[in-house]
Amino acid sequence: MPAAPAMIVGVSVRIEPAAVADFHQVLADHSRYWGERDLRSLHLLAMVQEFSATCLVARADDGISGYVFGFVTPDSTGYVHLIATRDDARGTGLGHRLYAAFADAAERVGAQRLKAITSVENTGSIAFHRRLGFEVKVADDYNGPGRAMAVFHRNLPLDVTRPPTPEALD
Repeated sequence: MPAAPAMIVGVSVRIEPAAVADFHQVLADHSRYWGERDLRSLHLLAMVQEFSATCLVARADDGISGYVFGFVTPDSTGYVHLIATRDDARGTGLGHRLYAAFADAAERVGAQRLKAITSVENTGSIAFHRRLGFEVKVADDYNGPGRAMAVFHRNLPLDVTRPPTPEALD
């Protein structure tokens, strides 16, 4: 079931399951979400096809404002593989709402906790996840020899009853 519509700068946004066409649109607009970083190789169409309940897009009248691709593991962990907001939607709280929608969807299919990873250099992502209540630990060699990653964990539910503070907006 899609999350309730959200508002971004006066524009109605619906968070709903991603379709194959959405995946292709996200790749076509890759730089609007990721800037100079080329993360296209991390975008896997099979995720959208196989984990439709937990691969979500934030759809506005002018296209996809953000997305989260993830799945629930056999040990009941909701793993967020990618989350991104379009350049013109940053600072609106959309990232927070996408995470909340993912957490709700993951809980509906059995998740009891959430997990995500990022590079240790990605201080923005680390701060964002901390604001959402994640614990962060640096795991040496997580992504191969000499490739440490920041690993985030938190239990569900993700408390979304309080609106995010200005500091919590992504």
